[in-house]
Amino acid sequence: MSAEERPPPGGGEGPGGGLREQLAALKELLDKPLTTYYLIIMCSALLLALGLMMVLSASSVEALQKTGSPFSWFIRQSLSAAIGVPVMYACSRLPVKFFRWVGYPMMVLSIIALVMVLFIGSSELGAQRWIYIGPLTLQPSEPAKLGLVLWGADLLARRARQGKIEWRQMLIPLMPGTAILAVLVMLGRDLGTTLVLFMIFLALLWVVGAPIKLFGGIMALAMLAAAIMIKVEPYRMARISSFLDPWADAQGAGYQAVQGQIAMGSGGWFGLGLGSSRQKWSWLPHGESDFIFAILGEELGLMGTLMVVALFGLLGYAGLRVAVRVNDPFVRLSAAAMVAWIVGQATVNMGAVLSVLPITGIPLPLVSYGGSALLPTLAALGMLLSFAKREPGAREALAARGPGPAARALSWLGLGGKTKGRVTR
Repeated sequence: MSAEERPPPGGGEGPGGGLREQLAALKELLDKPLTTYYLIIMCSALLLALGLMMVLSASSVEALQKTGSPFSWFIRQSLSAAIGVPVMYACSRLPVKFFRWVGYPMMVLSIIALVMVLFIGSSELGAQRWIYIGPLTLQPSEPAKLGLVLWGADLLARRARQGKIEWRQMLIPLMPGTAILAVLVMLGRDLGTTLVLFMIFLALLWVVGAPIKLFGGIMALAMLAAAIMIKVEPYRMARISSFLDPWADAQGAGYQAVQGQIAMGSGGWFGLGLGSSRQKWSWLPHGESDFIFAILGEELGLMGTLMVVALFGLLGYAGLRVAVRVNDPFVRLSAAAMVAWIVGQATVNMGAVLSVLPITGIPLPLVSYGGSALLPTLAALGMLLSFAKREPGAREALAARGPGPAARALSWLGLGGKTKGRVTR
């Protein structure tokens, strides 16, 4: 072959050949049946590990002042993670029928628990959200999100299967059920969780094909309810005022927003270094929970915050990929609703820290301190893993992979069946 006939080093099609090859490789990777499965595991593991690391850093000073040990809250969060990861694994092994059934008792238990909060719950910072049972703290509004996802998805999936979906049937009993949860949460003065419940409700209606006019009416009704809630509570009006101009009252209503901005601005491109936050020294309120994203930005910089945004984006992509690739109506509805819950809540939390949204007091999923929020989130991600196994070719790919580490460990201990070795030729 002469020199004129030889293909260029980039792949035979000039400078654009390399790019086309990379895009083709990416497309091939995305077409693999287990791509979604591994994306969910990777994003969940990285966010959970990052969350534990940031909880240790952000809570150490206040934990030392209140308990005498800088590791107190980190240990509690680690215990929650130690419980939540097996729950996630167990949910990833459960069939879809279980999730369709469990949504109904979860809704009933959530309503009962939210009613109990109004009578025996503890009120802190203007909101009545927690029930203290000895050393344990329960926030019933967190598992209520998962209950609404499962109950609402099964309700609409049954009607979609019967071919009787009309707008009135979309709303009854889905809208009354959502309204009961929302009213109980609002009575506890928790506007942030009410917003998340509303996002789950809208996601279910969107996926099932509700008309645009219906969305417009619901949005108008929700905005009216939100305006009334803000008007009747002085502290909510103060939050709105501080959102519009936090520096006008930097020592009062705008204090938390201002300190969050200082933390984010101090981080620069690459941060001050892990554990080097200045704002956690009694400057930024709730740096380990609602405003942990600000501490993360201060210590890890813009690169750290962009990594968190990218991980939530990939997690949302994986959830929507499940919804698109699986034909089961329940799986499609619940996967989309979970994306609206987890990614939507993360967006609201990060937006509040960046002062582009009002402060609502909801945690950053998988990252913020709080076992009541972490356990339902991990259970939901385990359920998403179970759904990802129903993608075309996923079960065959998992079977061809051989026994997993858990099965091998049980086999080594003599507690499980014999693992089959791979046949090589």
